Parts: sequence; structure tokens; C-alpha cells
Amino acid sequence: MRDVCVIGGNRYFGKRLTARLLAAGDRVTVINRGSSEPPVGAIHLVADRNDEHSLEKALGSRTFDVVVDQVCYTPRQAAVARSVFAGRTRRYVMTSTVEVYGYEDSAAPVREEAVDPRSVAVDLELPWDDPDFLASHYGEGKRQAEAVLASDPAFPYVAVRVAHVLGGGDDFTGRLDHYARRIEAGEPIAVPTVNHPATYIHVDEISDFLAWVVDGEFTGPVNAASHGALTTEELCAAVAARIPGGRTVFRSVEVGEVSPFSFTRSYGMDNSRATGLGFTFGQAREWLPRAVAETLASVSPGKDN
Repeated sequence: MRDVCVIGGNRYFGKRLTARLLAAGDRVTVINRGSSEPPVGAIHLVADRNDEHSLEKALGSRTFDVVVDQVCYTPRQAAVARSVFAGRTRRYVMTSTVEVYGYEDSAAPVREEAVDPRSVAVDLELPWDDPDFLASHYGEGKRQAEAVLASDPAFPYVAVRVAHVLGGGDDFTGRLDHYARRIEAGEPIAVPTVNHPATYIHVDEISDFLAWVVDGEFTGPVNAASHGALTTEELCAAVAARIPGGRTVFRSVEVGEVSPFSFTRSYGMDNSRATGLGFTFGQAREWLPRAVAETLASVSPGKDN
């Protein structure tokens, strides 16, 4: 039996990961602010992960084989985690994002070495506590969080760079619902004049992947994405197929806000490192219809959410 700590993980693929770990017989401790209960069988600790004293007090003398940090968004949070968990875990897994490649402009799928966190400058004085600043600097926050863990690491770490996640009946982002409401109404979907594809991963697949990472020994950044990039047109076609009389209308814009999952640059990730280590990814085009059906079954397209 392993002792695994999950920080956050109350929703979407985080709660699925916790359920998988429990089913595998692991002892799982979930740390959050107390806003929701973890799955039955998990140990629940209430703490503010931004507050080093709060985190240390909640942990007491506990140690873990692996820590999975689902909610590390800033270098400050990473610095607190590195300080608190030094000597408490033999391995630290941070869920990162494809957005760390936001400064890389490559038509080919990017490999992990495109962003070496050891070369990323860290600025702890930026207004990371400002929600608006954090929302507009999401990728940069993750880049700098990775950099904190990579510089003079207090423990072996893994940064799982997650592709855009689809599927499930509990996708809180509302991005596919955005398409559904417009397709049902025949309203235009704004896309860049030059619209690039991206890589995706199903919610169950990323949950399986994180559980697999917990069981591994490798370290450093690793991309997590299904095989095959998808275009906005493919996503909309899959949504329209689930809506009687659904009609997709695109509107190209040169400047201004565009729809979710439409990109002015490529967001494709190369998953060869993970496949070489032994994980088998699915094909995005094969699971896409299921992901759309799962998501739309939980929303009412004609109703704002």
C-alpha cells in the first residue's frame, strides 16, 4: 500500500484520480480548503495550500510516497510546497498544462525540451494573488511553478503538461456548451482568420495517466495528450451531430475575442516521451463523439450556464 497525497482534486479529473488510487488499494490523503468532501475512503485534511503554516499544521508528522498537486498555479504556491514537503515525500507530481508552450510557435507538435523549466525566470513579486492577473497569465504561472520545482529540487518531481481536456458529465469549463448553444441557435462561432488545431485528452485518459505517473519512477516534464490534433471544425461537427437541426456558422475575426478551442497558434504536443515510457494513449478522433455526448448530456444547450 502506498501513501499518496492529493492537493486539491475535488472536481473533474482530480476526483477521478483519487477514486482510481483508492481502488488500487492506496492510502489517499486529500488536502483542500474544506469546500467539498473527497471520495469515501480518503483521509481529508483542511488547509490553505497558499499558507505554509496552515499546510504544515494540517500535515503534522505525515509523510508520503507521492504527492500529486492538482492546484499549483503560481511560483509562490510551488515555493510553499517545496518548503513544506521537503523530507515528507520521495516524489512530487505537479499537473501542469500545454499553456507552458505559449511562447513557442511551432507547426510541429512540441516536445518537452522546448521549455526547460531550469531556464525559466521566476518572479515571486508579480501579483499572483490577483485573480484577474492569474487568469490572464495562467501559462506563465505554470511555467514559473515548474521552474521553482526544477531549481535545486527538494525532491524528485514530475510536471505533467496536460492537453486540453474533454469529456465527462462534469466539465465545469463550459467550453463545449459554448459551441452547443451557438450551433443550436445558428449563431456564429468566432475563430481566428488563421485557426490552428490543438491536441486534446479525454478526462478518463488523463485520470489514468496521472495514476500511471504515481506508479512510475521517471522525473521531469512529460506531455500528456491523445494521438491526433483536432480542429475547431472537427469539434463543432461532433457537437452539431448531437443537436437536431444543428448548424455551424463560423465568423473569422482578425482582432478580438474568439471562441474556446480556436487558436492563433498551434497547441499540439508530442507525446513520444510518455509512450516511450510505456503509456498507451487513445486516438482523439475515436473518443471525441463519446466525449461530446457525455458533456452535452449534462447541459441544456438552449440554456445559459
